[in-house]
Amino acid sequence: MQKQKKKLMLTTVASMALTAIAGAASAETLIVASPQVPEGFDGDALKTHTQNVVVQTYENLVVYGKKVVDGRTVNDPGTVEPHLAESWKISEDGKTWVFKLREGIKSPYGNELTADDVEWSWSKSFAQKRTGNFIARVSNVVGVKALSKYEVEFTLSAPSSIFLKALTLYVPGIYDSTEVKKHATDEDPWGLKWMQSNTAGFGAYHLDALRPDDQAVFVANKNYFGGDLYFDRVIYKEVPSEASRVTLLKTGQVHLIDRPSIQKVVDLQKDSNVKVDRASGRSIASARMNPKCKPFDDVRVRQAFNYAVDKGALNNAVFAGQADIAKSVVPPIVDGYNPDHFDYDYDPAKAKALLAAAGFPDGISEPIQLLYADAFWHQEPVAIQVADMLKKVGVNIQPTRVTTSEMRAKGSPKEMSMCFFTWEDGPIVLDPVYTMYLISHSKGVSNRSAYSNARVDELIDMSREELDAGKRLSMMDEAQKLWVTDAPWILTAYPATFEAMNPKVNGWVHYPDEHERWRELQMN
Repeated sequence: MQKQKKKLMLTTVASMALTAIAGAASAETLIVASPQVPEGFDGDALKTHTQNVVVQTYENLVVYGKKVVDGRTVNDPGTVEPHLAESWKISEDGKTWVFKLREGIKSPYGNELTADDVEWSWSKSFAQKRTGNFIARVSNVVGVKALSKYEVEFTLSAPSSIFLKALTLYVPGIYDSTEVKKHATDEDPWGLKWMQSNTAGFGAYHLDALRPDDQAVFVANKNYFGGDLYFDRVIYKEVPSEASRVTLLKTGQVHLIDRPSIQKVVDLQKDSNVKVDRASGRSIASARMNPKCKPFDDVRVRQAFNYAVDKGALNNAVFAGQADIAKSVVPPIVDGYNPDHFDYDYDPAKAKALLAAAGFPDGISEPIQLLYADAFWHQEPVAIQVADMLKKVGVNIQPTRVTTSEMRAKGSPKEMSMCFFTWEDGPIVLDPVYTMYLISHSKGVSNRSAYSNARVDELIDMSREELDAGKRLSMMDEAQKLWVTDAPWILTAYPATFEAMNPKVNGWVHYPDEHERWRELQMN
């Protein structure tokens, strides 16, 4: 009975998708199958399916440049180019930036982009104290002010090497404040309730219709400044079952499914009716050790654990051999990545020798919990692999499941109480200083394992205000070397990002936020 019910649901979804494609074929419609429709359209809300679509409706003052690597187009972290802004000037002390906006940019509502929109949008993020406010803090932004119709000034508390790259992010997004203000109230001055089911940006697409638990339909912004768009309409269809999403893609009834699991990737790569694009990921899958907990207060134990884990075997077992083996806290897609400091190739004999030197000649028989949750699909298999490998050098590891909410709470900057756990983190700003500040600084919001090294903190703090690229990279290189020597994590892999699509879809480019841009897609 359950099997029949599942089959019926798949048939119904497939039928609906096929009808949508047939009915809109002449209008160049892109159909995306997703686990869930967006839960609102406020970019400051950290919700995956909201983030998937706000990057289509809100755009940025600047963007990364592009380059071709191995025949494919990728974002160039070393180049930032104008977008909504056409130019900018920096004060001599590096604390004042004035951006000149392009003239004539209009939202779908017909309102022209002005400096007031930029000031209002950043004020919204400051007031909400969420994602955009965090980006402002790490970039040293303390004020945003419209100087004229097309000039907006950013005031920084100190020079920031991160600031310009941070402006490539989808948050704080630039809103059509003229439209949003029509829907604001005294109780809701930023129009957040209205944004639950509406968009008001200057991006390529805007929301046309929303049916919760079913689909969201987006239409092209006819006023879009960035040139002609191939797709006039995008249907973002909710299909909770991954198996159903894969079937719909294989049978040509949807064009794109977002970030399939590695198990499905292996299957899809064998199917001639599907194209799977791969990009090196920005995140790091790891097993983290808290230096404030015994036995991890001894660096020799942390180093021993690193030598005991066969990263190549783990990559094959967990990531089907399709991840990149991690060798630094800075991922390869970020400028300044240096794998040369890594010295933890699989060496169980060396692991045993280090354990003996740390006072454990017979290994560690007392059970050590290795916590994992389901925030990331690989947490459990990584925990199991790490435990099995450590067992071979005499260490008794017990993989232990906890809830994601419990793990997030215990890993928060206020607590950082977990001793040994699996997790994933990575930068959405392609910058080594941002990356290390986020993860490796003693005050970093993603430093969930209480790692602390005064010299690493000093190097990061100096680099945040250093505008000379060579000096910054030199300091980050020293910081990476210190971090690798301290060995606070068992680095395992940089999970790759995959996008599965109809073979006729072209133009997919990997972004550090891991959301494709519909404006770049087309069919051949």
